[in-house]
Amino acid sequence: MNLDLSELSQLAPIFRELFKGFHISRRDPELYAQLSTCQDAYRTLFKALGFELVCDTRGFYYFVPEQAAAQVNKTAQRLSLFTFILVEHFADQGRDPIAVLDGGSLGRDELPALLEKYKDLFGQAEVQTVEELEEKILRRMAQLGFTHEENGVYRFLAPMHRFLDVCLSVQQDRDLAASLHSALPLPTPTLTGEPAEAPTDDPLGPTPFDDDEALVRAIADEQELHA
Repeated sequence: MNLDLSELSQLAPIFRELFKGFHISRRDPELYAQLSTCQDAYRTLFKALGFELVCDTRGFYYFVPEQAAAQVNKTAQRLSLFTFILVEHFADQGRDPIAVLDGGSLGRDELPALLEKYKDLFGQAEVQTVEELEEKILRRMAQLGFTHEENGVYRFLAPMHRFLDVCLSVQQDRDLAASLHSALPLPTPTLTGEPAEAPTDDPLGPTPFDDDEALVRAIADEQELHA
């Protein structure tokens, strides 16, 4: 497949956002429209660079490195744990967790009670105060495209389904074990120790490309190698 880079007008910002772990959804109309229009071209190009471009049918794109052995860092662990907490919290309130996490919202005024209710679990994530909850979890979720914050309200976006899928899978395992009267304990989500190598704050680490020209040169070199 011959690629015309001139047609990929949003290549640099799309690559930059995806590479740092951001999830591009309809909340980012220009980038999302470009990916939707030129999906095959972008997928081919990124594969040549060593990345798998995933298009989730629920309306978002993200990167998966072909080298899937990258260890989950503390940020990802915190976000996963927080999603488990939200699912249980909303269910306790009689609210449908899936409905809330699929386009619903969480207000800043709800955070103190949430933190107090699950202080032991939040302690695993090294979150002791509302300020730390916002800084280490909610703002990080916004930076990665899982939520959008406005006027003290965090609205959940389509990429939240990545965490929801994990939660639902665990819950199905629990339900199955209960139905079989199994004594097999299913673990409560916990944070593991730090990886052997120092983790980066971004899920995929720092970008090796300092500017758009460097990115284009790298891509051109890859095309020549695979011509």
